[in-house]
Amino acid sequence: MTTARKIATILLETEAVKLSPNDPFTWSSGWKSPIYCDNRITLSDVEGRTFIKKALAKAIRKNFPEVDLVAGVATAGIAQGALVADYLKVPFAYVRPKPKEHGMGNQIEGKIEKGQKVVVLEDLISTGGSSLKAVEALRAQGIEVIGMIAIMTYGFKIADLNFEEANVPLVTLSNYSFLIDEAKKQDYVKEDDIASLKKWRRSPEKWGK
Repeated sequence: MTTARKIATILLETEAVKLSPNDPFTWSSGWKSPIYCDNRITLSDVEGRTFIKKALAKAIRKNFPEVDLVAGVATAGIAQGALVADYLKVPFAYVRPKPKEHGMGNQIEGKIEKGQKVVVLEDLISTGGSSLKAVEALRAQGIEVIGMIAIMTYGFKIADLNFEEANVPLVTLSNYSFLIDEAKKQDYVKEDDIASLKKWRRSPEKWGK
């Protein structure tokens, strides 16, 4: 089994992913969605957590071997990012959505130095907006972001465009297509629902209206 398929299986078996095409979820953006994904749930599964950690570390070594530091995106990228950084034996930091409103007012927590080559770790890529804000915060501090790695992506075209415009190479362990294929094989969804699930990925902003 490939890494992408194994990750999809872990997400389904740990119930980090819930598929509900007939009773959709509503995202904060207002989009209707047949999927809800919370990869933090995998942290409670020792076997799944370990596999994901090692897969992320392997992908970083392969694609970004010059990495000096791993930076997690708060909050979902913090725990897994710390695990991966420890496994790679490199420093770790994390990036808040915005600076704290008290104390030191930090947006970046952890010791960072100008010129460091940093890989940003995210759990899930949708449009890429919040993830790329973390990149902006790091770059503003003189940090060289050499790439971003994530557990899964929905594979939206808008995300590809956003990462391309920001000049941030993106590597993900798995994606929505693998997830749906595995869900079909394991009878998580009915055959009749597959077309609707695939249609959502093509036009998420219009789906369900």
